[in-house]
Order: sequence, then structure tokens, then C-alpha cells
Amino acid sequence: MITIKGILERLTYQNQDNHYTVAKLRIAKINDPVTIVGHLAGVFEGESLEISGNWISHPKYGDQFKTEVYKVMLPASVSGIRKYLGSGIIKGIGKSLADKIVDNFEEQTLDIIENEPDKLKNIHGIGEGKKKLIEQAWNKHHAVRKVMQFLQENDVGVYHAATILKIYGSRALDVLQQNPYAIAKDLPGIGFALADKIAMKAGVKKDDENRLKACLLHCLLYFEQEGHVYGLKKTLFKAGSRTSGVDPDKFNQALELLIDDNEVTTETDEDDTKVYLSRLYRAESGIASRMKAILSMPVISNQISKDKILEEILTKLAIKLSSEQLSVVNNVLLEKIVVITGGPGTGKTTLIRALCKVFKLQRLKVVLSAPTGRAARRLSEVTGEKAFTLHKLLGFDYENQTFERNFANPLELDVFIVDEASMVDTLLMYRLIEAMPASASLMLVGDTFQLPSVGPGNILSDIIESGRVKVFSLTTIFRQARQSPIIMYAHSIRKGEMPDFQRTASQELSEFYFIENQTSQKVVETILDLCSKRIPKAFPHIDEIQVLTPMHRGEAGTINLNLQLQKALNRSKGGIASRDILFKPNDKVMHLKNNYEKEVFNGDIGIVHEVMKSENKVLVNYDGRIVEYDVLGLDELTLAYTISVHKSQGSEYGAVIIALTTAHFPLLQRNLLYTAMTRGKHLVIIVGSSKALKMALNNNKTALRLSGLKQKLMMP
Repeated sequence: MITIKGILERLTYQNQDNHYTVAKLRIAKINDPVTIVGHLAGVFEGESLEISGNWISHPKYGDQFKTEVYKVMLPASVSGIRKYLGSGIIKGIGKSLADKIVDNFEEQTLDIIENEPDKLKNIHGIGEGKKKLIEQAWNKHHAVRKVMQFLQENDVGVYHAATILKIYGSRALDVLQQNPYAIAKDLPGIGFALADKIAMKAGVKKDDENRLKACLLHCLLYFEQEGHVYGLKKTLFKAGSRTSGVDPDKFNQALELLIDDNEVTTETDEDDTKVYLSRLYRAESGIASRMKAILSMPVISNQISKDKILEEILTKLAIKLSSEQLSVVNNVLLEKIVVITGGPGTGKTTLIRALCKVFKLQRLKVVLSAPTGRAARRLSEVTGEKAFTLHKLLGFDYENQTFERNFANPLELDVFIVDEASMVDTLLMYRLIEAMPASASLMLVGDTFQLPSVGPGNILSDIIESGRVKVFSLTTIFRQARQSPIIMYAHSIRKGEMPDFQRTASQELSEFYFIENQTSQKVVETILDLCSKRIPKAFPHIDEIQVLTPMHRGEAGTINLNLQLQKALNRSKGGIASRDILFKPNDKVMHLKNNYEKEVFNGDIGIVHEVMKSENKVLVNYDGRIVEYDVLGLDELTLAYTISVHKSQGSEYGAVIIALTTAHFPLLQRNLLYTAMTRGKHLVIIVGSSKALKMALNNNKTALRLSGLKQKLMMP
């Protein structure tokens, strides 16, 4: 590595989340400042830096120095200290006060401020209040510097250091020095490895109790990310042994200590012991006990005759219910909690519309909701009723990670209808059921064959299989739906039958096509041709066409397909770059995490309305509402010409193109293919190989998720 020294002349850009920085460094005896890039936390204009790294050449911005390691060089001379403090870099110290302090303490000035701040009160004009202000400003300003120095000394990458700083703030150094294993819990995935690096360097033994406790928590958090609500003790100890290099039988004491600390909860099973993170145990147990309490309450219902129901629905909604749907309507009114399932074309949405009308006829307050913003909007569009996201309805406070609505402050409703219920995980279901008045009724509507929730648990399947609640399965496919090859092929896939693609292949215009391509390269070429030339004739608007793919990486993954489609579809000039993505006017983009301030949510898709380069802003149009992003906020955006099948859940698009190659084999499953196909309203095209299609069709072994809700619901 090369080392350079200089003064930080200008911060051109800095991401507050990960501290990725672009800046100008003024180096002695060199005319033009050098552009430096990298993750630099706690640096300010005017400070002296020593940076180690390497030169790189950016295709657009030219030569840059990529930072690997850096440190802030505090001035040592009296003149340097005087200039440093006089610059206003420390709040509370102006030029005249800086002169007084430096005149008094000379070369010891910075050491006095940092280690003996009480001595500042010896200077005229500095009392206890002023001293505290200076002390706090200094500590805040230099806390980052100290943390970065400590982490770099322990070979922790600067990117991870920025994440640690974001979580702990000024407490970071104390946490890392006193118990580095605390970060194993707060940084799932990477925390244990980082903590281990620091602790091992400090001489912590391999079988140290804190290390083994952190290792078990790390493994349980990994299980949670895989969709499990608990881990089996034997499996957990084996995973801990692989991670730590310590024998499995050494973990018993660590587990007992975690139980004592209320970090984990265990439950005895016939063959093994279930080990839960306590918050997941509370959630799962809370769902079961609350559902049983609701089921024990009487139903609020004013009986209405079948004739009255039919007359009301036919007159007000112009809907004629099938005998199957009418039977469901009549029986739903007699239940406290029900599940309504069915594949595409079986009339789930029509049934919800009818039920809303019947409940209103009974003067009951009905609330419609769904797990995502897209699903809620779609529910609202098809029912004509207002629908909410579950998080918004429950009053989720993103900053504090709390819910306003709970057992003590329940929702005001009589009937709670939750659509796309297969997407609801254990933690969200607990918040949902906790906020329900025991007198209310709950309807869960969903397609159990779709992909399970991203979070842990098998909520909808567990509730159905418990036999504790009434389940209504819609099986009749309506006549108009039977005419749709999309729906008929989806039902074939659901049953594990290869669709007869020849039936539509001969038709000049069809709703479904399978285009055989053997290689990922050919798949990409075909998708580019479809999106740029063929499909726009029928679907001219970019937001009507959605490309789906199982994976992010690889030639036919979201990352490459997005870049290729952007080149092919968007000729706009200019743009603003973030994370190797150039956002240009007219780009199709997706928001990546819930932002309650902007009222934009994970998975929302919009079009870049304008790029204001002079102000470093991007304006995005979400269904007619313009949302502003500054450069820092672009981390919440990505291109959305192609999205993963998981991200598409709860949405429908005019035309869907599905990339399916054998390179996607880790994720090729029947329910993934089914979910992708059922996203298309008017056109679905699968582009890929027959071999990949057969692999997906024949793989009905959805990953087994460890969840105890079914058993808890079955208990008396």
C-alpha cells in the first residue's frame, strides 16, 4: 500500500449511513488537490490526514486514491494547534478563546482538553457551563476518530466500522473495549466475526463464556434469517462448534447463562430441545394465546338471510356470487377467526368486496390491510375500499422500533381483514393479533402455495394445519379465468403438472409464451429484445412491464439485467451515481426500505421524474406523487427494470417476463415459479431452458422452516 499525507480541503460527498466519502486532499508541493475515495468516518475539512491505499482509475472521474486505512493527524506545534482550534471545528471555541487556551497550555492544549478538561476553568471566561460545552463538543468530534483508530488497529474494515458507529454512536469505543461480543447480537451475520477478531487480539480464550454466548446468539440469528423461529439444541451446538472451533459439549453452560439473561428460551421436545431467541418465543406464544382468547369470545353478527345478502351484493356491487362464494359468506359470519385461501381466478378479491358490503350492512366497522404498500394499494383498487399497510395501521415508529397499537391501546374495529397473509411473519403477526380487540373478528386471506414470508415462520400454513380455525378453500376457477392460459398454467404448475404450452404456441396472440433459450447470455439477449422492441407495442408504458428473476447475481440476475435494460431502454443523458448505479431521468426504480417520513415503502416502484444535478437531488414519481431524494438518500433506491421474484410478492403487472436458467438452480422451486407466473395480469413470458423449468416444477420440497405455532395452537 501507498501512504500519502495532506490537509482535507473539501468534502465533495459523504454518505451518513456508511461514511463512503469523496473528498479533495491538499498535498504539499503538489499544485492540484488529489481526489480520495473510501469509507472515512469522523473527518472534517481542515484536518490533516495520513492515508494508506492505492491509486485507481475511474472511467469517468480519472485518477483517484482509494483509501484502505487512515488516521487523523492532530497538530503538535503551538501554531498548528492555534490554527486548528481557531477554525471553529470545536463548537464553543472561537478564534479569541482558542488564542487564550493555547497561550495558557501551549503544546499540551489538546491533551488538556481531552484528558483534563477541568483545567480549562483556570482561563478567564470559561466557567463550569462553558467547560462542559467544550468537553462535550470535543468528545463528540473525536469519538469517531478514537473508534476508527481502535478498529483499524484490530484489522476491522472501515466499512464495518461505520456500521458499528451508526449503532452505538459515542458509546462505541466503550462497548468494543469492555465487551466486543455485544456486536454479535446487534450486527447479525458479520458481528460475531468482527467481535472475535477484536477479542482474540486482546487475548480472550476460545472457550470464554462471553464468546460462546455470542456464538450461540450469532447462530440463532442466522437461523432466523433462514426463516426458522427456533433451532434444535443439537443442531445449534454443532453450528456453534463449526463457527467457534470449540467442542459442542462446551456450549451447555453458555446456553444456561443466556437463559438466565432472558436472551433465549428453551422448550423441551420429544427428541431434542427447541432453543428460541426470547423475542421470537414471546411472539409465537403470544399469537397462540391471543388467538385462543379471541376464539373463545362470542361472534358479533346480526344474522341476515341469504336472499338479503344476494340482493344487496347484486344491487350494490353488480356481483353474482357462486354457490361456493355464497356458502363462504354465510359461514364466515359465524366465525371469530377464518382463513380464506385459493389460487388465481378463484374469486378471493370478489369475496372480500362482498364481505365488506355484508359487514357494513350489519353496521360493523371493517378495516382492510396488507403487509406491503403495493399489496395494500392493489387491495384498495380492486375492492374500492380504503386499505392500509399493517405497519401504518399499527402505528409503527421506525426510529424507536415500537408499535403504537397494542394490547393496552387496541385498534378500533369489528372486523380485521388481512390480505396476502402468506407474507406475514411471526413478529408482525404477533403485533397484529395483539392490537386486535378480543371482541373483533379476524379474516386472513392468502394463497398458501406462494412463497413464504421473508421473515421467520410459517404463519398461514401453521394456522391452517392446526385445525383450530375454520378454513375456506376456494377451488372453483371462474369461467373468464378458465379462458386465461396464465391462470390455467399456474394451476398446472401448482399441481406439479407440466403445462401444455403447445396449446398457445400456435396462437398469433396469446397471454402466455415459453421461449426456449439454453444459455444465460441468450436469455438476456431475448429479454432485451422483448422489452425494447416487441412488448412495448402492446404495453407502451415502462411501468406495465416487469422482468422477474430468482437471483441477484449472475448473468441473468437482477444486477446485470438492470444495467443491460437501462442501456437498452433509457437514452436519457446525465444522472447522479450512487453505489455503482447511475440514476437517470425516466429510470424505473424501486425503494428498498420503509421510509415513514417520505411515506415510501419497501418494494414501491416509481419512475425518476427529474435529476437535479446542481442540487444533488433526484425526484421520483410514485403514482403521481413526487418524492425527493438527496444524494445520501439514494442508498434507499435501486433500478427496477428487473426485480427478484420475492420482491414481486403482493404485486401485479400488465406484462411479466420471467428469466429461468439452470444457473438459478439453488432457488428453482415450484412455489417460486408459481409466484412469478401469478404476478402477470395480461401477459406472461418465460424465457429460459426446459431443463430449468422442469427443475423448478419437480422441486416441491420447500425449505422446512422450524416453527412451533401449529403445536401451540393445537394445545388446549
